[in-house]
Amino acid sequence: MKIGDLAAKTGVAPRLLRYYEEVGILHPYRSGNGYRAYGEPAVERVLQIRELLESGFTTDMIREILPCLDDPRPAECVVKVDLDALRRQLGNVERRIDVLQRNRDAIKTYLQIWEETSGVTSDS
Repeated sequence: MKIGDLAAKTGVAPRLLRYYEEVGILHPYRSGNGYRAYGEPAVERVLQIRELLESGFTTDMIREILPCLDDPRPAECVVKVDLDALRRQLGNVERRIDVLQRNRDAIKTYLQIWEETSGVTSDS
């Protein structure tokens, strides 16, 4: 798929996708005419990159850990990755998950109470 297709599927601007390529975290191949081309796995890769960025990872950290997330080989990955920074980021991710779960539970409770008191269900 072309860069515009990938942008449409992921909601990430083509300019940002080119930046991901520039910093070495997204690797398109080049078609015969020299245009960037992406396989279907690029959609998941871009979404993964976005989540890591939103969790506070820098592009440098992402470049280091992406290969290890795909195929963890401790002997190769431990040498390259700053384990203390990775532990801090793991703590950040776990805190975000906790907040998201609390928000999800609060919203579910609110909807349940609203449906019970109003006699209207979300299926109506």
